[in-house]
Amino acid sequence: MSTLDGNRLVDWATFALARAQLGANFVRILGYFQEDGVKSVARIEDAMRSGNAAAMVLPAHTLKGESRQFGAEPLAECAAAIEEIARQCVESRDEPSEALKLVVELRPLFQATLALLEREANPLVERRPMFGRRPAA
Repeated sequence: MSTLDGNRLVDWATFALARAQLGANFVRILGYFQEDGVKSVARIEDAMRSGNAAAMVLPAHTLKGESRQFGAEPLAECAAAIEEIARQCVESRDEPSEALKLVVELRPLFQATLALLEREANPLVERRPMFGRRPAA
């Protein structure tokens, strides 16, 4: 992904829906996403270094699902592409070299996305009006 633009990294409608559905558990679940995401990215990178496609599948699958829950669609798509390549490599007993470009992009994409999600989840951040509403005078 060439640009790490907040409007492209997060579908804010999906994020708002997740926030509403999770209620008081939202911040805790977002914390789990951070912890799991850090581990998943590291595992994917380690698997790439060792050429182990099978070891890439589960962390990529986990990251994909958790990212979609918060509206982080570009991150989910990157993880899905890594997962798909890894699964194909497992079936063909090949090394996952085709996934290298995606794996290199994964960490900065995850970090930028997480920063946006955490900023938006921070209760101390002043919110901009949504959907074109004007702020109260």
